[in-house]
Amino acid sequence: MSNASTLKVALVTGAGSGIGRAVAQALLADGFSVVLAGRRQEPLDELVEIARAAGQSAIAVSTDVRDPASVDALFATIEEVYGRLDVAFNNAGINAPAIPVDELDVNLWLNVINTNVTGVFLCARGAFGLMRKQSPQGGRIINNGSISAHTPRPFTGPYTASKHAVLGLTKSLALDGREYNIACSQIDIGNALTDLSVRMTKGVRQANGQTAIEPMVDVKHIADAVRYIAALPLSANVLNMTVMATNMPFVGRG
Repeated sequence: MSNASTLKVALVTGAGSGIGRAVAQALLADGFSVVLAGRRQEPLDELVEIARAAGQSAIAVSTDVRDPASVDALFATIEEVYGRLDVAFNNAGINAPAIPVDELDVNLWLNVINTNVTGVFLCARGAFGLMRKQSPQGGRIINNGSISAHTPRPFTGPYTASKHAVLGLTKSLALDGREYNIACSQIDIGNALTDLSVRMTKGVRQANGQTAIEPMVDVKHIADAVRYIAALPLSANVLNMTVMATNMPFVGRG
C-alpha cells in the first residue's frame, strides 16, 4: 500500500473504450493513480501498459458492475493496493434497441437497469464506504448521466428511465455525503463521438419520426470536463454539468 498523503487515486468504470478510456487517460495525465475497471480485460491491460510507459500509475481490475461480489472485489483491491480513493467516475453503461416498448424483451430492460442503475449504485456504495472511513476522510463521486436524464429520445424507455434514476441517486449522494466530506456530481453528455456512437453520424430518429444526422462533440471535451470536476477542492462542487454538441437537438428537442 502506498503513502496516502502523496496519493491521488481515481476509479474509472467502463475504462476500456470510449468516454471511460478518454477520462482515464486525462486523469492519468493529471497525476492520478487510476484503477481501470471493465468487463473486458484486454483493453484495460493495454491501457495499463500505455500508462506505465509514460511513467504513470494504473491497475486493471476486471469487473462486472451488475454483480455485487465483483464490485466488492474491486473495492477490496483498491483498498489493498492504494489504501484510499479520491475520485470515482461511474461511467459504465449500456443502451437497448430503439424499438417500440411493447416489442422490447424484458431481459433487455433488466440488463439496462442492472448496468446503468444498480451498477452505478453498487460502485457509488463501494466508493462512499471507502471514502467515509479513509483518512483524510472524503472524496468525489462523478456519475455519467446523459441528456436522457432530462429529455428522452424516441423509443428509449429503458435508457431514459435508467438515467433519470441516476440523477436521483446523484442528488441523494450529494446530500448524504455532506457529513463525510463526500461530493457527488453528474455530467450529462450529449453526442460524444466514440466507437459506439459513430452510428449517429449516419442519422438518428427524431421526435417527429424523421431521421436526421446530428452534430457530435469530440470526446476530449468530456474528459476535460471530468478532469475539471475532479480537480476541485471538496469544498466546491459541480452538481450537474451538461456537455454537448452545440447544435444537437436537446433544448427544444424534436
